[in-house]
Amino acid sequence: MNTPNVYGSQQGDTPARSKHGVLGRIMYRPFWLVVYTLCKVVFRLRVDGRENLPDGPFVLSAVHRSFIDTPIVGVITGKRLRFMGKESLWNSRPLGAFLTFFGGFPVDRGVADRTALRAAEDVLALGEPLVMFPEGTRQEGPRLNREQMLDGPAFVASRAGVPIVPVGIGGSSKALPLGAKIPRPRKIVAVIGEPIMPPEKVNGKVPRRAVKDLTEVLFAELGDLYVEARVLAGDEPAPS
Repeated sequence: MNTPNVYGSQQGDTPARSKHGVLGRIMYRPFWLVVYTLCKVVFRLRVDGRENLPDGPFVLSAVHRSFIDTPIVGVITGKRLRFMGKESLWNSRPLGAFLTFFGGFPVDRGVADRTALRAAEDVLALGEPLVMFPEGTRQEGPRLNREQMLDGPAFVASRAGVPIVPVGIGGSSKALPLGAKIPRPRKIVAVIGEPIMPPEKVNGKVPRRAVKDLTEVLFAELGDLYVEARVLAGDEPAPS
């Protein structure tokens, strides 16, 4: 007999977190259209590389330097995106309800959250792109730190057999720095890189070394895109 888990699904069933309500699906595009308009007006948003977005499911992995990164990522494509976020965001009932309404679901970064990973795989199996920030939480600095890169996006993409699309975001750390509550009008640029293909499975499984290697490739590509986005946003001079 199946027993319900804490997320309301049953063992062997699709995790409740991977489901997106009908009303949320209907309101998704109108909501993000408003967000896109605000981003264009307030942040003079520029998006380069939209042609690199695949037609099918993929894991979208962006640099994370500000709370603004989430809405920026949400408007770089007209496709409906699903977001995996840290579980603490759901500690606030209103915020958690809002995030869930628009297709987000939580993950506990401190443990092997199998339910969240199953939900991520289910989302991709349904043909929906999934957003996962490889740095886990907001970080600081003009360059990426390899030690802060998590294997989560590479692991999920490898298991699902879908590409990872890296995205560099420049200007967001100036528009809303860590600790700030009110955003400033500041140019923001998002640069979408070419898809990174997942490794081949061996006997139906993904070798752990292959996941690590995929993270290394993502780190290198994302680092270059971050510098490019920062230059375009005016955060740093162009390399000579």
